[in-house]
Amino acid sequence: MVNRKQAFGKVGESVAVQYLKKQGYKIIEKNYRTKVGEIDIIAKEKGSLVFVEVKTRRSRSFGSPKWAITPQKKRNLSKAALYYLKTTDQSGADARFDVVSILADEDGMEIELIRNAFDLAYP
Repeated sequence: MVNRKQAFGKVGESVAVQYLKKQGYKIIEKNYRTKVGEIDIIAKEKGSLVFVEVKTRRSRSFGSPKWAITPQKKRNLSKAALYYLKTTDQSGADARFDVVSILADEDGMEIELIRNAFDLAYP
């Protein structure tokens, strides 16, 4: 059963997919899960493989959604991305991490795309 927070996150991911498509991204995978982590969206954009993390919030009470990506989250995303690259035989691919930050409050929806948001964070 999906709780309210998870349902809100899924709505944010759907909004992000539509937004990325309008920006010229080709969506390859959604909710890619491995034993080492999950990647919200995997896409292609201008020859690059893009691992996209989506952060959605209802208010700015805890700051912008984009600041919710902790060092641990970056490590887990990096591990999942490396796993994806290895298992799909794309280890030499040009790849990067993007973030889609969505603020959905009573004033409407604010979407921000941060390209190349962080570097590979794998010890």
